[in-house]
Amino acid sequence: MATPDNPAAIAPRRSRALRILCAVAGGGLFLALVIFFGIGRWLVAEDPLGKARAIVVLSGAMPMRAIEAAKLYREGYAPEVWLNHSTEPGETLEEMGIPFTGEDLYNSLVLIHEGVPAEAIHVLEPPIVNTADEIRVVASALARANGDAVILVTTKVHTRRVRLLWRRLASGQGRAIVRAASRDPFDPRRWWRSTSDALDVVREVLGVLNAWADLPLHPAR
Repeated sequence: MATPDNPAAIAPRRSRALRILCAVAGGGLFLALVIFFGIGRWLVAEDPLGKARAIVVLSGAMPMRAIEAAKLYREGYAPEVWLNHSTEPGETLEEMGIPFTGEDLYNSLVLIHEGVPAEAIHVLEPPIVNTADEIRVVASALARANGDAVILVTTKVHTRRVRLLWRRLASGQGRAIVRAASRDPFDPRRWWRSTSDALDVVREVLGVLNAWADLPLHPAR
């Protein structure tokens, strides 16, 4: 007769535990693969285009974002294009005695080159450091202009974090239409094949987690 101390009784229990452990490990591996291969597409979260008070070129990725903003302006989605003035790398270069006119100047030149009249381009104040700063400055400018919506132009991998930050920091201050630059080479289906895409994904995932946690860390741009 089999007893709890009998190997004949212990063996089936061990076999059952091993099967459960393998099933859990297999399920965990499958879930990890689904997340790994799908995270790039999840990070790309654009909104349908619509009329807005202004088109905003978020800092970074020159001249791609400005070119997209100019395209949207020519298509008549907004009467103005807004730029933010980033404190970096200007402050660091100034300490080194190296003059730097600012990213907003070059974005303005790109916009003018692409057909946006100079009088339709406005640089917002105060200066910004990161995306959270940009959201706050843009929301304040939208409120002052009595507008109901802005189009935020960024890069593909950055879109979900921008949407999340607007909801967290500018709730009730108008609507943000988040759009990615159409020339952005980021491949959301095969992001792991490119070092730059992989680094962008890691940065954005950490940024989204930080936003979900109510920004305990200073967000990176």
